[in-house]
Order: sequence, then C-alpha cells, then structure tokens
Amino acid sequence: MIALAGLSVVGIPILTEMGLAAALTVGVAVVIALTLLPALLGFAGQRVLSTRIPGLKVRDPEDDSRPTAGRRWANFVVRRPVAVLTVAVVGLGVLALPITDLRLGFPDEGTYPPETTQRQAYDFTAEGFGPGFNGPLLVVADMADASTSEQAAEELHATLSELDGVQMAAPAQINQAGDTAIFSVVPVTGPDHEDTERLVDTIRSDVATQAEQSGAHLSVTGSTAVFIDFNEKMGDALLPYLSVVVGLSFILLMIVFRSIIVPLKAALGFLLTIAATFGALVAVFQWGWLTGLLGVQETGSVISLLPIFIIGVVFGLAMDYEVFLVTRMREEFVHGAQARQAVTVGFQHGARVVAAAAIIMISVFGGFILGDVSDIVQIGFALAVAIAFDAFIVRMTIVPAVLALVGARAWWLPRWLDRLLPNVDVEGERLARYLERQQGEADQTAVR
Repeated sequence: MIALAGLSVVGIPILTEMGLAAALTVGVAVVIALTLLPALLGFAGQRVLSTRIPGLKVRDPEDDSRPTAGRRWANFVVRRPVAVLTVAVVGLGVLALPITDLRLGFPDEGTYPPETTQRQAYDFTAEGFGPGFNGPLLVVADMADASTSEQAAEELHATLSELDGVQMAAPAQINQAGDTAIFSVVPVTGPDHEDTERLVDTIRSDVATQAEQSGAHLSVTGSTAVFIDFNEKMGDALLPYLSVVVGLSFILLMIVFRSIIVPLKAALGFLLTIAATFGALVAVFQWGWLTGLLGVQETGSVISLLPIFIIGVVFGLAMDYEVFLVTRMREEFVHGAQARQAVTVGFQHGARVVAAAAIIMISVFGGFILGDVSDIVQIGFALAVAIAFDAFIVRMTIVPAVLALVGARAWWLPRWLDRLLPNVDVEGERLARYLERQQGEADQTAVR
C-alpha cells in the first residue's frame, strides 16, 4: 500500500488515480483476509483439510524429516554463501549493463503491429510526406506586447523555416484580436527521434529569446514537446518518490524484524532487480534481442511512464516476498535455533509461498505479452521479468546467502533504536517468554 499510494507523490493525475485505487484494493483484500476468511474457515472446521486431490500427496508442511527441494537449495546456499552471492550479484549486474543505453519514448502508432490500420496509416504518411508529419509541433506566440503583430509573425515564421531539422513551417495564423499567432512546424524526423527533441529545445531557447526582442512570447506543444515535459516531471519526482516509499518501508521492516541489515538488504536487492529489469527491456525492445523468440517487436525506446510505474508495483511485491521468506527465519531464530539453521528451516517453509506467488504473478503479467499494443507488451514483459528476478534470484538466492554470511548479526538492532521503535512481536516471542514464566511459576508451586 505504501508503494502504490506513494505514486501520488509524482503529481501526475493518472498515476495518482492508479496508485490510490490499487492501494485501496490491497487494503480491502487485507480486511477480507483478516475477517471473512477466518469466519469461513470457522464454519468449515476440519473439513477444509479433508479433501484429497487425486495425484497429489498429502504432506505435513511442518515435517522436517524429509527435506524438500527448498530445504536442499537452502543448504546449498548456506554452505557456499560467498560463491552463490557472487554469481547472483554478478549475473544481475551483467543483465543490467544495457541500461546505460536506456532511451525513454512515448508510444504512438509507429509502434503498433504492421497489420493494424493505425500502423499502416502512420507508415503511409511517413513515406508520402516525411516522418515529421506524424508529429508536427505547434508553436504559439503571445504577441500582446509586440508593436506590429504581422511583422513579428513574419519574422518568426522566417526564423522557424530556416532552423536545422525543420522540413516545413506553415505561415502564421493570427486570431481576430491580433495578439496570438500559431505556427505548425513539421520536423524532418519523427516525433520520437532525438533530432526532434533537440529541435524543440532550440525553439524553446534560442528562438524564444530572439522572439522576445520583438515582444513575442513563445510556447511549444505537440507530442514531442509533451514527451519532453513529461520526462522532466518524472525525473524530478523519482527521487522524492523513492525517498518516501523506501524510507517508510525501511522503518516498517525494522519494526517487524528488529533489524537494520534485513531492510537494508531488502532495499539493495530491489535496486538490483530494477537495474536488471531495465537492462532486459533495453536489450529486447531497443536492441531487438530475442524479439522473434518472445513474439514481440522492437520499438526503439522504452515507455517513459514505465520506470516509476514498475518501481511502484515491483517494490510492493518485492517487500511482500521479503516478508514471506524472512518472517519464518526470524521466528525460528527467536525461538532458539542457530542463525544458519534458522535460515534453512525458515527458507524451507517460506520458499513455497514465495515461489507460488511469483509464478502466479509471472503468469498473469506474462499474458500481457500476447497483446498487440506495444506499451501493454512492455509493461507485461517488465513486470514478469522483474518478479522472476526478484523472487528467484534476489529473495531466494541472495537473501539466504547474505543472512548465512552475517549470522546472528542479521537480527541486531541498537538498544536505543529498539526502545524507540514499537515492538509488534510478530513471532510471538514475548508470548513464548510469558508461557515459560507461567510454567516456571507452576513448577515452583508444585515443588512447594
């Protein structure tokens, strides 16, 4: 809920609406899980466990006599934590290398499948008139302070026509009041091309400064201009968003696990997941790797909305998997198990939940790849890949390796911070101590 509701920090209405709606949905699901589900289980009683599915063996999840695949994997990781951690981190680092070539773009009809009418119209326009006709710029001049609007408009039209990268600039259309003029400027390149972006910057800086000398004030819009402004707003909001979301989640994980290392490891592992995810996005959608195998098409850029959206969704899921996996490890440790034993036993029971949840989400988001619209395909691919990286490499490989390396220090919290933070006692540690005291008092009474 923190990760999704935090999207409102960005200040973009569509992200705010999506984030708050999704956060509310999570809240409703939690309320149902804590109220309706226990009530239904109370009606069902033991019958909820009496059904047998043909072909599936019934196994006690708490039976440690027969190690599961998760237990065997945990034993392997705990015995070789340095080697496993090195391979996992280096592997994700290699996958993240293409991120240096990341180029954000805005989806248009040029990214649609070739058989669609939108793509065909886009291609015919580019072939017949030039790529720039698919994304003309609209330059608006406020000439209320200009001495002669016609002369100022003619000078501005001449300046726009002579710019590098301009295929055509239409003559000014002046309103009846004579204080506003609009110019349609057709770039040589398409709306998502770097040269078109440079043209917008030139008009907003050099041409605007020149126009102000004659009393005209310029504004530029169009798909490329909107994309540039959108990217700037997203870039400005990214750091505050990460600060709010990661900061609140860090505090929450410290309260739950009574540890500094666990939330720190969780946050750093998430950064590895995001870097590897966007590296994979660049390799597939910008470089065209594996497009034939995956059934997707190269788009040349990544949707500009994707980074912050993926961060919000994946961060929430990553912290879920962290809690699922580490809670049982913490429970084993506070109940007396050695640090490494707590990792293996806790992993054995938590890994199945994480694996099942991850497979479900990968299957759901992987279905988006079958769509025709490029932005939906990119969102589905990014979410599916991010969840696979985070669940199976970060949470189920790096997490047990790090906890095995640091041992009991993983559950250390400074005393002053321990007193400052509320103790929610997730594992029932205080309850166990209370029962031990009660049993001790009962034994002393019996002896007397």
